Amino acid sequence: MAASEITQTYPGPGLDTFPKLLLHNARMFPNKDAMREKEFGIWQSWTWEQVADEIERFSLGLQVRGIQKGDKVLIIGANRPRMYWTMVAAQVLGAIPVPTYKDSVAEEMQYVIEHSEARFVIAEDQEQVDKVLEVKDRCPMVELVIYDDPRGMKNYDTSVAVDFEVVQQQGADLQAKQSDLFKQLCSQGKGEDVSIILYTSGTTGKPKGVVLTYDNVLITAYQAALVDGLTENDEILCYLPIAWVGDHIFVAQSYCMGFCVNCPESEETVAADMREIGPTYYFAPPRVFEGLLTNVQIRMEDAAPIKRKMYSYFMGVAKRVGIDLLEGKSIGLIDRLMYAIGNFVIYGPLKDALGLGRVRLAWTAGEAIGGEIFDFYRSLGINIKQLYGQTESSVFITAQPDGEVYPETVGRPSPGVELHIADDGEVLYRSPGAFHSYYKNPQSTADTKTAEGWVHTGDAGFINGQGHLRIIDRAKDVGKFNDGKMFAPKHIENKLKFFPHIQEAVTFGDGKDHCMAFINIDLGAVGNWAERNNVAYASYQELAANPNVYEMVKNSVEQVNQSLLGDEMLSHSQISRFLILHKELDADDGELTRTKKVRRALINDRYGALIEALYNGAEQCFIETEIAFEDGRVSTISGDIKIVDVKTFSTAAKAS
Repeated sequence: MAASEITQTYPGPGLDTFPKLLLHNARMFPNKDAMREKEFGIWQSWTWEQVADEIERFSLGLQVRGIQKGDKVLIIGANRPRMYWTMVAAQVLGAIPVPTYKDSVAEEMQYVIEHSEARFVIAEDQEQVDKVLEVKDRCPMVELVIYDDPRGMKNYDTSVAVDFEVVQQQGADLQAKQSDLFKQLCSQGKGEDVSIILYTSGTTGKPKGVVLTYDNVLITAYQAALVDGLTENDEILCYLPIAWVGDHIFVAQSYCMGFCVNCPESEETVAADMREIGPTYYFAPPRVFEGLLTNVQIRMEDAAPIKRKMYSYFMGVAKRVGIDLLEGKSIGLIDRLMYAIGNFVIYGPLKDALGLGRVRLAWTAGEAIGGEIFDFYRSLGINIKQLYGQTESSVFITAQPDGEVYPETVGRPSPGVELHIADDGEVLYRSPGAFHSYYKNPQSTADTKTAEGWVHTGDAGFINGQGHLRIIDRAKDVGKFNDGKMFAPKHIENKLKFFPHIQEAVTFGDGKDHCMAFINIDLGAVGNWAERNNVAYASYQELAANPNVYEMVKNSVEQVNQSLLGDEMLSHSQISRFLILHKELDADDGELTRTKKVRRALINDRYGALIEALYNGAEQCFIETEIAFEDGRVSTISGDIKIVDVKTFSTAAKAS
């Protein structure tokens, strides 16, 4: 497929790095809010001019401390202004920021420190500093840890760990002596220089360090911003991990367009902070949208009967006409009137409660989203669309244009992107955002990126008759049943996760006669059901084994089976048997990545006995599993897992 047209590569001449854009925005929008942070219940704001001053003093302080061009600076923490400022401050000096996940355990952090050869670490608080100090003896290259939050840091060795403000003051002293030094440093970078190293989630092995240049990040960010019509008046809430490329590219767009980035007070307050800020631009992976929908469904179950009836009725109206109305299609006067009433009594208040009342553009990506979930939000009038990308592409490979939004596709090529479908069905692309290399891994770089610039995505897909890309699944995960028909596990799993009481699902079928499934229940949703029905339970394991919970999940699985009849490619993938796992799949146990993707190979190995029991007709199976706690302790959990048969539907029954 031919590349989409590129109209302009940068916001202006010479604005090809983050530091240059920072100075540009400080001149263009000196008094406009660039960043906000909520702390102790109060929003604090910084204008672009103030952000430039904060970054200037810190970057000069880093220079005093000895950071040089090419050094790696590890950044670990939540979405805090100083974490974002650190990235640009390092870039001013020609150093390379390496953000990592704040919930990484010490050993995971050690791998990134060692692999990236980070000399300096910028940590948010005592918890993160302690993790670095725990592995410092094994990471002698680390010279200094700089912390943002000084609480609990009073008695730490200041030769090893120093306060952010101390470094900033050293920068201020240098600033007073050399007032033009910062501008000189900002002018030295070029678009072709390395901007950042972002580590992949590591679903199949050790994470790889993806090297991205300024050209990769900023050209991609700016082109996408132009297509989306973003301006300096937009607002976004940054709450996803700073180590994730999605968060980074949307911050890059704020530098390109000048809009404001908002940082929540904590993970627990994101929903409340969303309602207060009312972002106009929003991004979330499918898991977040699934969680929001689950919360809505829980609340409606607790509502008074009259409210439940109103919700059910008007959601029926939304399902029937909401998407057509959003897309500007013609609908009848009565339907338009009923939707307007529904918007007043249901849709509007619901969007406000979710913090989505002002959103004019929402993206979802990271993995496939269930069609039912996607349509739910669009029926409310929320312009949610899908994009397809990866760390190696600086996010954008394809995106859905307005008026061409289909649940089963991920859109057309983004500006400057060329697509190619290989003979084996793998999706390849070539684009300005295509990564520079994998850090210290030339073999993986050569295996992924050809000499002509084509990048192997590892995903299987095809271009449909509308010119849109449809992703089937990860190429390595797509298999075949014994009869030769395709098995695409993610598609089935997404359908299962539409139900509020199902948190996670893992399906099996490659090389088998039938499809089987592991289910994780959603503790919040099922716990709410238990409270309303006076069902006592003491743990996740006890609730997961409850016969009524099994019946609830069984009904959902059968609904998914029936819905698969409408998909000619996957109607044969109906689930024959399932079990509810005795524990939640957890990143700390290695079963999920830090971005919550299932590590299938590990699941197959760890739970091989359960998979065998699903296929040999057993009614239950004993399993013992090791679990890890946040404080490093290890324990085991065991039990007999019940296995249930479910109803499947034949295509002959559908035809009749």
